Amino acid sequence: MNRRKLALVTGGNRGIGRELVHQLLLKEFQVVLTCRNIKDGEAVVEALDGPVDQLTALIMDVSDDESVMLASKSFGERFDRLDVLVNNAGILLDEAESILTVSEDILNQTWNTNSLGALRVTRAFLPYLKNSDDPRVINVSSLAGQLKDMGSWAPAYSISKTALNAVTCLLSNDLAQFNIKVNSVSPGWIKTDMGGPTAPGTLEEGTDTIVWLAEEAPAELTGSFLRDREPADW
Repeated sequence: MNRRKLALVTGGNRGIGRELVHQLLLKEFQVVLTCRNIKDGEAVVEALDGPVDQLTALIMDVSDDESVMLASKSFGERFDRLDVLVNNAGILLDEAESILTVSEDILNQTWNTNSLGALRVTRAFLPYLKNSDDPRVINVSSLAGQLKDMGSWAPAYSISKTALNAVTCLLSNDLAQFNIKVNSVSPGWIKTDMGGPTAPGTLEEGTDTIVWLAEEAPAELTGSFLRDREPADW
């Protein structure tokens, strides 16, 4: 009997993360969603109305070392493996700022969550990924982080996504020895709290490539930055 693939989605209580949880459940994954406030996660579990053994909420603040390690320990008390890790949690604090004026505090907060957070979580959950037959790490990045044609919008956010792409490349190289595939995805400009109501993309469009990477993408695909299932410029 085939067992369900197990996925963990950080920041799974709203926006792209919540829709991703929904789509993975439809694909019959077992899903663990994480968020900073457990009540928010439990509300998603109740609203999505999945089987009790198919959807679980776990408290984790990706910007805090202790929180991540406690979450990893709690995960290990229930599960012995992790097939898909989606580093989705992220913040946008400087949409109207300039690189000349954005504070160091905002730069550090954004980097710590958007870039270092993904590295922190991947390291903490690596023992479980090693136990999977087909382990995959998916980092939710952004075209704002592209060095090609980079503009001036949201400098802290943009820098953090560029750094996340670098984390992706480095992890893909070092984790190849364990057959762990690591890729970055730009979901596009999507209607979420972060993207705003005028964004052209739907949640379904924003999660499509992520779900594809989790389930159907070629097993040899790693170290790539993708948009609409195709390579994007770094």
